[in-house]
Amino acid sequence: QVQLVESGGGLVQAGGSLRLSCAASGGTFSNYAMGWFRQAPGKEREFVAAIRRSGAVTNYGDSVKGRFTISRDNAKNTVPLQMNSLKPEDTAIYYCAAGQYGASRSPLSYNYWGQGTQVTVSS
Repeated sequence: QVQLVESGGGLVQAGGSLRLSCAASGGTFSNYAMGWFRQAPGKEREFVAAIRRSGAVTNYGDSVKGRFTISRDNAKNTVPLQMNSLKPEDTAIYYCAAGQYGASRSPLSYNYWGQGTQVTVSS
């Protein structure tokens, strides 16, 4: 059983940056592909970014490509998400997820989820 805990959310002005982190425990971290998703009120869960087990391949949602960067530290069991040039439409709860398929965009590919961290971007 893998436990995931997100941190780093908060309130930021448009154009600013935030760095989220996901800490994993309870499993062999390097065996899992990791993803970030987000969900805004009244909207479906949206793919943000994902990274394969080795970290060699990443995948990004169209709305964040060029602004967000996902990485992983297999020694520290963490998955940072660097978010730059934030926009009000980035406001959502951000979730970390772990799965066994490489850098998938589908939430169905992920077996474990964190509780989420709120990101609010003011205009």
